[in-house]
Amino acid sequence: MPVVVGVLVVICVVEVAVRPQLTAIGLPRPVVLIALGALVLPLLAWPRFPFAAPVTVWIIAAALSFIEGRLVAGSFGAYLTGITAAALLGSLRDSRKARIGLVIVVASSALVVRGDPSASLTSLIFLPAFFALAWFVGLTVRNRVEQAEASEQRAVLAELARESDARTAVAEERARIARELHDVVAHSVSVMVLMVGAVRQRLPGDRGEDRDALREVEGIGRQALGDMRRLLGALDRDDAAVQRVPQPTLEDLAPLVEQLRRVGLEVALTVEPLPELAPAVALSAYRIIQEGLTNVVKHAQATRAEVSVGCEGADVVLVVRDNGVGLRTCDGNGRGLVGIAERVKILGGTSSSGAAPGGGFVLSARFPVNVGES
Repeated sequence: MPVVVGVLVVICVVEVAVRPQLTAIGLPRPVVLIALGALVLPLLAWPRFPFAAPVTVWIIAAALSFIEGRLVAGSFGAYLTGITAAALLGSLRDSRKARIGLVIVVASSALVVRGDPSASLTSLIFLPAFFALAWFVGLTVRNRVEQAEASEQRAVLAELARESDARTAVAEERARIARELHDVVAHSVSVMVLMVGAVRQRLPGDRGEDRDALREVEGIGRQALGDMRRLLGALDRDDAAVQRVPQPTLEDLAPLVEQLRRVGLEVALTVEPLPELAPAVALSAYRIIQEGLTNVVKHAQATRAEVSVGCEGADVVLVVRDNGVGLRTCDGNGRGLVGIAERVKILGGTSSSGAAPGGGFVLSARFPVNVGES
């Protein structure tokens, strides 16, 4: 605004210096210059007083028209100042004040025209209408700015919602993995504890130190089982419906594929010979393929899917491809894909998903055969 005011002041100074019409009204040039300066300078206060500053401009214009009608009506600088003040009033965020400003603009401009002896009846109609148009320009700018701000705010909220959904999906997937690993690890630890107990019972009586050491190992194992159960209980506290069932492996892919075939999805399953997988790896491989095929049925609008399970070096490689509509998310927020990525990350692997080159959608994952290796 200081730049705009500076330009208006310069226009008024030049105008007073070169236009004889402003000095022919009978007022000394310094007086004319002071009067026009008093008309323009209130705009400097606009940032702090967005309503009072432009209103003051129009009140001063109306007052000057009573002193000398030709002073304001004959000044181009005053004309530009009026347009600026009218637009600023139209851009007010307070609609009530903006409407009051419109009334002041129309009334004051009518008084300015009426005070000019040379003004015609047409000017009395069209000049206030022109300043009212400037007010509407300010109103339009305000609406555009508010729409842009609202769009930006919606974008920020949407981004925050996506981040929140991603964090929720990661937390849910980690809790699910923890529950599944409990069953896998608990079974192994239970077998170990039983075997240690059996060996301890079979030791001869003269191996007392060995019996004590095995008893300590057995106690540590039982304590570990208890700790795992307590941890699982904390995870399940908000999910009482969680059922303890045997966890699936890659051997259960065939029944899964058969279920999908019964609902109309043609699935081609290819499982290459694999080394013996750790239970956690086998379970995760099954879950990733299960999630990928579920997404095909729910979102891809596909008629055919291809599932391949193979081994490249020390890594298990999974691929789920369909002939559906291409790029899409697993649900409205893509939480399924986020869960898959988190599961693969925990296993020390990588995953990718997106539109396939020939159409459809492809999900792939790669992770070490042995957990903890990369």
